[in-house]
Amino acid sequence: MGIKSYMNMSRTEIDAAYNNTDAVEDFTEIMHGFNERSIEIYKKYDWLRDLHYGDKKRERFDFLSCGDSSAPTYIFFHGGYWSNCNKEDFAFIAEGPVNNNMNVILAEYTLAPEATMTEIVEETGRLIEHIASDKSNLGLSESPLYLAGHSAGGHLVSLYRSHEKISKVHMISALVDLHPISFTWLQKNLKLSLDEMKLYSPLFNIKAGAPTLISVGAKELRELIRHSTDYAIECENDCETVGLIHLPHATHFSILNDLADQNGLQLKALVNM
Repeated sequence: MGIKSYMNMSRTEIDAAYNNTDAVEDFTEIMHGFNERSIEIYKKYDWLRDLHYGDKKRERFDFLSCGDSSAPTYIFFHGGYWSNCNKEDFAFIAEGPVNNNMNVILAEYTLAPEATMTEIVEETGRLIEHIASDKSNLGLSESPLYLAGHSAGGHLVSLYRSHEKISKVHMISALVDLHPISFTWLQKNLKLSLDEMKLYSPLFNIKAGAPTLISVGAKELRELIRHSTDYAIECENDCETVGLIHLPHATHFSILNDLADQNGLQLKALVNM
């Protein structure tokens, strides 16, 4: 029996196909663990917190230097279906990049429904421009910029693969087609327009861009695996430099444990691209 296309799914089926929290048994415990580890990582290292890149309350970022101005800077956008979570929930992931001689930036952005998809995408670009123009003040004058994001954050960074200031991109469990999202419970907050679905679905807007690592958990929901796999195939068809990892045994959330591991598969692959 073949995999059912989202276009043939009932509302109940498509909601389940994108419900990452229900797909794991211990989501509350997982997030509690992430929060506890993030609190510890803020204590462990000397961070610059809540630096602003725009006028809105959530247009801010945290910065962690690895002590090398020429080292790459790993700019991470968190997930939460564009409407949940905060950068502080995922600070623990910095342990992996900083121990691979990377500076780390944790990006925040305005969430739906306060912001539209268009506004969220614009904020992403605004952060990139701010970091690129403010590198010397952060002690990053010679630092290549790596753009990374998980889930909804992976969607946002994929839209800026072609930005001239970006050297590499890391898409983690990224969402690259907004059309099926509009049929789920998420549409109530996102209010995606037809134009937004067309403009901001990376799967259908592939351009020449930076070398890109695409990673997804082998135990994630089928729709999430489809997004990553289809995007990698389309990039390869367009002769783009991409790598695809189906991380063994990883769910939508445990894939971040590998990112936080300095010896994790994802960082090794990214470094070697």
